[in-house]
Amino acid sequence: MAEYIHVSIAWPYANGDLHVGHLAGAYLPADIFARYHRLLGNHVLMVSGSDSHGTPISLAADKEGVTPREIFERYHKRFLDTQQRIGISYDLFTHTDTKNHHKVAQDIFLKLLENGYLYREKQKQLYSETEGRFLPDRYVEGTCPICGYEQARGDQCDNCGNLLNAVDLINPRSKIDGSRPVVRETEHFFLDLPAFADRLAEYLGHGKDHWRPNVLKFSQRYIEQGLHGRPITRDLEWGIPVPLDGWEGKRLYVWFEAVMGYLSASIEWAERMGEPERWKDWWYNPDAKMYYFIGKDNIPFHTLIWPAELMGVGRLYEDDESKSFTLPYDVPANEYMNIEGAQASKSRGWAIWLPKLLERYDPDAIRYYIASVMPETRDTEFRWGDFVRRNNDELVATWGNLVNRMLSFAHKHFEGRVPEPGELRPADKEIIAKAEGAFKTVGAELGACHFRAALRKAMEVAHEANRYLDQAAPWFQIKEDRQQAATTVYTILRVIDNLKILLAPYLPFSAEKLHRYLGYERPIFGRQVIRTYEDDGREHQVLTYERGDAEGLWEPSRLPAGRELRPSEPLFAKLDPSIADEELAKLG
Repeated sequence: MAEYIHVSIAWPYANGDLHVGHLAGAYLPADIFARYHRLLGNHVLMVSGSDSHGTPISLAADKEGVTPREIFERYHKRFLDTQQRIGISYDLFTHTDTKNHHKVAQDIFLKLLENGYLYREKQKQLYSETEGRFLPDRYVEGTCPICGYEQARGDQCDNCGNLLNAVDLINPRSKIDGSRPVVRETEHFFLDLPAFADRLAEYLGHGKDHWRPNVLKFSQRYIEQGLHGRPITRDLEWGIPVPLDGWEGKRLYVWFEAVMGYLSASIEWAERMGEPERWKDWWYNPDAKMYYFIGKDNIPFHTLIWPAELMGVGRLYEDDESKSFTLPYDVPANEYMNIEGAQASKSRGWAIWLPKLLERYDPDAIRYYIASVMPETRDTEFRWGDFVRRNNDELVATWGNLVNRMLSFAHKHFEGRVPEPGELRPADKEIIAKAEGAFKTVGAELGACHFRAALRKAMEVAHEANRYLDQAAPWFQIKEDRQQAATTVYTILRVIDNLKILLAPYLPFSAEKLHRYLGYERPIFGRQVIRTYEDDGREHQVLTYERGDAEGLWEPSRLPAGRELRPSEPLFAKLDPSIADEELAKLG
């Protein structure tokens, strides 16, 4: 029976271009996972969008002297283009400044308030006397009171990962003008996290054997140390208004409302599909599996705060009292991808930006390399020399060359058709069995979010196929025994046909090309399309996924003898080793 799989991806702040850290941390693993489940025939809904209200956007706007809306709209459009080009197959990539998202966030706020999980409290907050305003947490940096990191943000320390309050920073300073802010009192609403401590402990303590140990331990440690109420409103001008009289000058805190985007995007998707109740197939389905693909800095927001919000609301837009929100099934958070031995840094220019990368390299080459060094359990490195090596030695020499020489051989010696085989020999049966058996072994790794291991096992089959081909040597067989050569070519084309599907979640663009070369009419996947809608009087652009007709292909295929093959070209391009030095020179 087909499963309901919800794939939620971290919402990037729309204040700058996407880089390889974003791709490695959340977007590529989520896309590989979603494509795999579509191939299985499961009901997949993958959503995300631009975070329009984060203070990084306000900071960027202040620096440029423009409005936050101008900043987020600029980068939202760039996000759409970049992710379409790299092949992230969202059912919907939207943003958090839609009328729909505002309504959902405000409705959740009011429901939590009604259910007694919000309280008002006067709070000490940092105030800039030079600017005459309270400073949002991301406008402040200082020394972390826990680990001593000197560039900790006002809301979280990037070094130790702990959530912080800006007033607890040692030697705080404004990121705008470097001045020392003072402490003043203001009133805000708080989420009563301690009220959920027992339920969260039970939630994290049962049925989480499939979670990554670092994610589970990190989350459990928060509960063991004691949960505290967290403010969910801020003194801001940009953001979602607090839906209460007398609170006109305050907005919902971005960390509180941005995670609601997974729900609001699902609701928006259902509306766009013309099936407005369809989102409930995941959100109110106890058998649905909700996955959240994020970076490690976002773990507590998705394993503690968002589940607490869902518990506190219970249900929304649903009259059936037996229904309640489906909690996260898994949060496969990735670690960081560093660059050439150093942490990425915008200020130092130490970053690899995806728009620039896509101008120079094939999207599947980028996807392959990132997947092969994905930081699943520890920080990893993007190294240009390794990028070139893996492209040339693995993608081109192992997989691409296998495909190219066999298709070329079939066109030259068998009239461009899959040849009719003789009786299969033990070596033929063995390599076909390995390719067909890989659907189970590779699929098990993909289902467990072990993306590097799954790729490695698929490529092991490609290596075995090359060894088989070298031993069979059809270029010699054709001179002595045409039928024997035909059997070899038939065998290897069947293996290639299966490998094409095993690698398709990683290499969707080249898989589609190969699918056509092998004579198939229908595409493997659907296509990503940027669409424009009207939203509350403004232009609203989204990235959507138009589903393909040939999904549900995650099973061994039997390429028929006699099928006509289309003219083919090499799937991948070899890179000159000098590229590594050229790219290194551009860093920093």
